[in-house]
Amino acid sequence: LTICAQVLCNYLNSAERLGTEVPWPDLRYIFGEIMYGGHITDFWDRRVCNTYLATIILPELLSNLTLAPPAFKSPDASKMEYMHYQKFIEERFPPEQPQLFSLHPNAEIGFLTTQGDSIFKTIQSISGSNIGAGSLDLSSSQPLITRYSEELPSDLDMVDFRSKVKEEEYTPYIITSFQESDRVNALLQEVRNSLAELELGISGQLNVTESMESLSESLQLNRVNEAWQNLAYPSLKSLSAWFADLISRVAVLGAWAGGRELLRSIWISGLFNPMAFLTAVMQVTARENSLPLDYMTNRSRFLNTRDPSEIGGLPANGVHIHGLFMEGASWEDGKGDDEGYLADSKMKELHPEMPVANIYSVHIEKMEWIHMYHCPVFMTAQRGATFVVQVNVRMDADDDDEGHWVLAGAGLLMSDD
Repeated sequence: LTICAQVLCNYLNSAERLGTEVPWPDLRYIFGEIMYGGHITDFWDRRVCNTYLATIILPELLSNLTLAPPAFKSPDASKMEYMHYQKFIEERFPPEQPQLFSLHPNAEIGFLTTQGDSIFKTIQSISGSNIGAGSLDLSSSQPLITRYSEELPSDLDMVDFRSKVKEEEYTPYIITSFQESDRVNALLQEVRNSLAELELGISGQLNVTESMESLSESLQLNRVNEAWQNLAYPSLKSLSAWFADLISRVAVLGAWAGGRELLRSIWISGLFNPMAFLTAVMQVTARENSLPLDYMTNRSRFLNTRDPSEIGGLPANGVHIHGLFMEGASWEDGKGDDEGYLADSKMKELHPEMPVANIYSVHIEKMEWIHMYHCPVFMTAQRGATFVVQVNVRMDADDDDEGHWVLAGAGLLMSDD
């Protein structure tokens, strides 16, 4: 930032000395792609940075540019000296609030909620660590072991599933369902075995190991054990919610893989690797139309129902998916067969559920982005490394500025954590 300020100062002084225009596009590129943005490794974070620059680094910045609603404007440079700017910042700068950054007040609610959770988890962790491994009461986890062991579903019978499919019947969808089932079986076996070992350790039939102590602590603190998490999927849920989610995933995968047919709507959030399924959509379309897979892309169209049971059957093209949530915006349902569109967030609705979506593949030359928002999809609200894919999300017919939604932090999540 210091170097950016020096570069800006040099450009402004040079323009004044030479009597030329300030090269604002050059400054935006230098700041957004080199000096500052060049250090931002995440593409979506860099997009936010460049959108801020495109909104602020303008000629109007020196002549009452509106920086934040309703009436916070930049001072007129022709009427102020350096000391006046200092006084302006100290006396007239508004208090920090989400609206200053083009965010909805919900953003502060989400931030404070996350911060509070983090503080309580830290307190809980510190309190637990004071007990010491030697005096840890393993027997306190016995009721939890019994409960989770009874609720844990059986492994999916992959031998039976595969025996019913002939070699020529394998499709990308069937392969994906089997891959997902194999992964959930590996997780189920790890959960089952580790719970059984801990139970034997408590009864004295096995020596208590560090991994047993860690599992016992996780059970008592309602936290997903690290060994389970390594075989699972990104999640911010507590153990009880995570376990209920796991049971639902097993049920869906059992119906999909066991039925050997694509479900009317796939719970996309219930997959370990949702991108593999979305790639399968492109593979099927490419094979049916003799198109090169490298030139295929997925397109989305959101329906006007959130209940998958209301879907009459498979779509004419592609697949139906559900289980997405919007963050940083809300969704206005369409009328009749018209598709809905993005709308500003509603107060205290942090993650509104999205309708069922029809995902189908098209050749990249036929992909249109008119009145569409390039929307990132993440597995959790932590975003970052949980990024899955970019989809098109419709904006209002009168809305052709993606920047508003970029700065609002609009994105789709696969989990309402």
